[in-house]
Amino acid sequence: MHRLKRILLYASFTAAVLLVSLPEAGVAQVNMQQMPNYSTTRNRADVPAAVSNPDLRMVPEDFVKLKLAPGFLLSLNVLEDSDFAGTFRIDDLGDIIVPILGTVHVAGETAADARAQIKKRLLDEHFLNDPQVTLTVIEYTAPEVTIIGEVTSPGKYPLLVPHKLVEVLALAGGPALLAGNEVQIISNSKPAEPVLVHYSKGSDPQTIENVLVYPGDTVQVKRAGIVYVLGAVTRPGGYVMQEEGKLDVRQAISLANGTTIAASTGTIYLLRRNADGTEVDIALPFNKMLHGQRTDVQLQPTDVLYVPTSKIKAILTNSQTILSSAASASIYAAMY
Repeated sequence: MHRLKRILLYASFTAAVLLVSLPEAGVAQVNMQQMPNYSTTRNRADVPAAVSNPDLRMVPEDFVKLKLAPGFLLSLNVLEDSDFAGTFRIDDLGDIIVPILGTVHVAGETAADARAQIKKRLLDEHFLNDPQVTLTVIEYTAPEVTIIGEVTSPGKYPLLVPHKLVEVLALAGGPALLAGNEVQIISNSKPAEPVLVHYSKGSDPQTIENVLVYPGDTVQVKRAGIVYVLGAVTRPGGYVMQEEGKLDVRQAISLANGTTIAASTGTIYLLRRNADGTEVDIALPFNKMLHGQRTDVQLQPTDVLYVPTSKIKAILTNSQTILSSAASASIYAAMY
């Protein structure tokens, strides 16, 4: 019995000591975590470098190909001679002025090309026999490409080096729902010579593999043409000439979910407005088109197809009235 009391007394004393020492251990742990250069993740193979070193910064993939331009800030260091070292801002002429060496034109070159040029001059002008040169870009202004028109997110996007047209369109989320099949590229260096590229969402990217967009260019995705189908059809409205920008009469009627029971399908009417503003009314033998007895007609943007009802089978409704209806019609972007 006395032995049991002694064991319990010893256990109580040990617990008290532990409770008193715990705060001391806690302080020691905090101090250890606050020690400089201490990291519990140091040298661990399963931890990414960015985690173990928060000072690392992300660099654009194309940074090594970036062309130097006015406004860039460069850091130059020559191992054998500190007289050439320093930081230099590229001026409006694209030059930096290096002590002793003088003016060096670097605009339009990559940092590696500019470094090689400086090294060559140090050799050619007999300043050093084997110069070890480093040139680093400290500050730079990222050139941009402007993407406008029928894209998901038009705007300006950084573009350090030339990229393929497909990749540039992807920056803006790709062509929007009302995008046509023409993309215009306006060069920053040749504003009088825009390039017109035929491209649509259904195109094979390989067909425009060699089309490049350069920093400073403007890319405009043009809107698709719209054809209006009115009169005795199930869903009258405007329909986008998507993908390859082609739409014939039968396809247009199909997009409008076909004709109604009251429709007079023997002859339908195509209203076309010419470039000079004049209007042309064309009677189309729709029934014969359906049965392959007449060639289908390819429609043009802003064309208006009108399907009359049986009550006015022989009467062409006034063109102005039809065009007014087209102006207020709903627009549909349907795939066919």
